[in-house]
Amino acid sequence: MPETNILTTIGLEHYLVLSAVLFSMGMAGVLLRRNLIVLLMSIELMLNAVNISFVAFSKYNNNIEGQIMVFFVMTIAAAEAAVGLALAVSIFKRFKEVNIRFFEHLKG
Repeated sequence: MPETNILTTIGLEHYLVLSAVLFSMGMAGVLLRRNLIVLLMSIELMLNAVNISFVAFSKYNNNIEGQIMVFFVMTIAAAEAAVGLALAVSIFKRFKEVNIRFFEHLKG
């Protein structure tokens, strides 16, 4: 029996389905949760799903533009995490709980 290589059996469709599932899970987390930490993790999950799509299309089209775009997305994700965690610390210091509804009280 000839040995099949698993890398040759996984196509672009598999990566796109994985990306769609991860993005849907992230979207559900953003829409359904009120905890700031879960919200930030869900946004990171959505950004990583987009990264998987970029890399998959880049490999499929034999160009490097998608992989370069991943570095920009990762930079945005790092900035988003830093700002989000700073807001989480600010909310926790003031209200002793991290919840989205406390954002409206940070105005004054």
